[in-house]
Amino acid sequence: MDAGAASPLESVDRALQLLEALASRGADGATLAELATGTGMHKTTAHRTLGALRHRQFVAQDGETGRYRLGRGAVALADRFLDEGNLPSLLHGALVALCAATDELVHLGVLSGAQVLYLDKVEPDRPVRVWSAVGRRRWAVTTALGRAMLAYSGTSREALDGYVRPTGGDGRSSERAVEADHVWHELERARTRGYAVEQEENEAGISCVAVPLVR
Repeated sequence: MDAGAASPLESVDRALQLLEALASRGADGATLAELATGTGMHKTTAHRTLGALRHRQFVAQDGETGRYRLGRGAVALADRFLDEGNLPSLLHGALVALCAATDELVHLGVLSGAQVLYLDKVEPDRPVRVWSAVGRRRWAVTTALGRAMLAYSGTSREALDGYVRPTGGDGRSSERAVEADHVWHELERARTRGYAVEQEENEAGISCVAVPLVR
């Protein structure tokens, strides 16, 4: 955007300026005077625009202090944009670049209950192939991808049992039950290192490393 160019529709531009200002103020929000000063708007104009944003729930106002903050409408809009259905189109280019840089298979996935759901996959140009496929699922506790997400979603030791229990005896290629203590150790290591690993727990000869995408 050309910073010096005039907005083609000033009313929309004013609303966006106020939303950006509120986003930068976080949970504390801002007063009408602070928003007017920060955006360079007249208080009457800012108040009228904030009223329209409140009507659509993009802005909320504290009944006691009068301070404004982002409302549920703004949060819902961001959530819909980052919904798992949109993630492949948003991040596919990054997966392609990472695959090219490492010459390794790259996955994108999300937690779905106790499993990882694979949303996208980019493979290097070589004959070796692995079991994974877009749309397939795997127990989260046996995959690096699942462990990375569990580690950075605040999963407690007690809650981890709920992810281990459903795996039964088929959580590993060896058909042995998944050991919760082993997984917990891997989650703690992931939190320290910033990435999670899995070594031949799903397929012989295949090891994986994963990082969480944290909002």
